[in-house]
Amino acid sequence: MVVDPAARATDGESVRIAKDVLFAGGVSVKIVFPESAEEVERVLAHRGKRHPVVLGDDAALLRTVRLLHRDRTLKEVPVSVVPIGPRSALARALGVPDQVPAAARAVLDGIERDLDLLVDDSGGIVLGALSIPCGLPSAHTAAHWWTPVEKTARSLVRTLTAPIPVNGHQPPRMQRLRVEADGVLLADLDQPVHEVSVRCAPTGLAEISVRRTHDAPAQVSTRARTITVSGQDFRYRADSAIAGPVRTRTWTVEPAAWRLTVPR
Repeated sequence: MVVDPAARATDGESVRIAKDVLFAGGVSVKIVFPESAEEVERVLAHRGKRHPVVLGDDAALLRTVRLLHRDRTLKEVPVSVVPIGPRSALARALGVPDQVPAAARAVLDGIERDLDLLVDDSGGIVLGALSIPCGLPSAHTAAHWWTPVEKTARSLVRTLTAPIPVNGHQPPRMQRLRVEADGVLLADLDQPVHEVSVRCAPTGLAEISVRRTHDAPAQVSTRARTITVSGQDFRYRADSAIAGPVRTRTWTVEPAAWRLTVPR
């Protein structure tokens, strides 16, 4: 059981409740309190036959899946999470209860759900949704768990540019992007787009939607195994994190790439 330091600092009572439920379940539990990303990596690498149980928010879940995928051990064991913290929308969307006691009981007597994974050509992963372009994120969205929020906020303000409101209204986001799905062109650089959204579908494919500005049809939707986006220095939101800028990126669906424990 890996207890995220942010969860311990912000909601120690929920951590205690989750621990009590898990220890009362009569299973062998080893609890660790890592203080750095490197320590989390060491803990996962030396877990033996134990399967990881994360006490923390979406960032903690993403970090765990990312490390296991990088070490090529993601398919070997199921991952469990007890959402603790304000940013747990991803875990809920994947079927994990948002109430701590219910989520902890699911760790003990739940079932394993096979889930797809979006993997990009730089090794990044997406569990839930991907969107392009993105506006200026809030500081906590992109903050690493071991990075002071104030430092991250200053860095984001320097490096990202937000749209300027006009007459009190936020102008529509537009970007010139080339979007291809399994080699089929969905938008080109001469067709400004409002947004490209991608999420895994239950079929081993990704659901892709491109919202364009003026061409008919204004929105194009399809399913594909791979999606390639190119353009001039674009950023994207992968789950809760902001990435980029990049000029090209390809995402590929890995079907049934990992298992998550959810209630029966």
